Formats: sequence, structure tokens, C-alpha cells
Amino acid sequence: MSRTFPCPRCGQASTWKDNEFRPFCSDRCKLIDLGAWASEDYKLPTEDAPQADQDPY
Repeated sequence: MSRTFPCPRCGQASTWKDNEFRPFCSDRCKLIDLGAWASEDYKLPTEDAPQADQDPY
């Protein structure tokens, strides 16, 4: 029996073995996720370095 895990996009049960779209359940979920990355929907919070705000001269 193959183990299942939730698709990171839709949460539907998916398998790793013999799944060409892994970790996604389908090509649709894979493309939706790729589109989200391309449109910068996923962002990591950052802090600017203190010296970036100061004029060195």
C-alpha cells in the first residue's frame, strides 16, 4: 500500500510513488503553485540592514 500525504496546494490526498506531479496531486495544482510563485504571491519577511537607511556621508 502506498502512503499518502496532502497536496500542498489543495490538501487532497496524494501519493509520492508513481506521481509525476509530486508533491502536488495534479498538473493543475502544480501550475497554480508555479503561477503563485511567478506573481510573487509567496514572500518572505525581511528586515533591511540598519546601514541601508543611513547616508554614509
